[in-house]
Amino acid sequence: MAEFTFYTVAMSRGQIARWALHEAGADYEDVVFDWDSRPDNFKQINPMNKVPTLVHHLDGQDLVVTESAAICHYLAETNPDAGLLPTVEEKASYFRWLFFAAGPLEQATVAAAMGWEVPEGRSGLAGFGSLQLTLDTADEWLSANDYAAGDRFTMADCYFGSQFIWGLRFGSIPERPSFKSYVDRLTAREKCKEAVAVDQVLIDAAKSGS
Repeated sequence: MAEFTFYTVAMSRGQIARWALHEAGADYEDVVFDWDSRPDNFKQINPMNKVPTLVHHLDGQDLVVTESAAICHYLAETNPDAGLLPTVEEKASYFRWLFFAAGPLEQATVAAAMGWEVPEGRSGLAGFGSLQLTLDTADEWLSANDYAAGDRFTMADCYFGSQFIWGLRFGSIPERPSFKSYVDRLTAREKCKEAVAVDQVLIDAAKSGS
């Protein structure tokens, strides 16, 4: 048995977790299904019934990790030799942008995609303020730094960076020079290309119905 079992759907946030698995060099096997046919036991593993979900088989226990950002950091912690954890000096920026992506940035882009408008005077309650504010904040950082933690790739970039890879691809985030350069750096990584190739095979199969 592999150390990790990875539950995913071809076209989903599971692509983020797969990239993280490859960057970490984790020993994993995947269980791939579609939105309409989850395994019978999946809801017992994750009552939210969503992907990605990771199960770590450790010392006779099955430890369940959900939420893409949590999966990314967990893999960095459990595979420290991959060098994806932040140094002491990088830690503040690492966690800042990991959770910025999981909170304000994703909330703001989803709200915009859904057409949800924050009532005037209630932007503080929304948490993300506005899409413009979140993008300007990220732009300021990425205009001065190559990666989430500074000048070096860390696991935070798998999650933070995926927001921009997907956002620019599907138009939910407008292209800016700093965002485009960041995406180019990330997608040039061999482990990113390796993970994308695996998922592309699954996506193609799902589209063809095979």
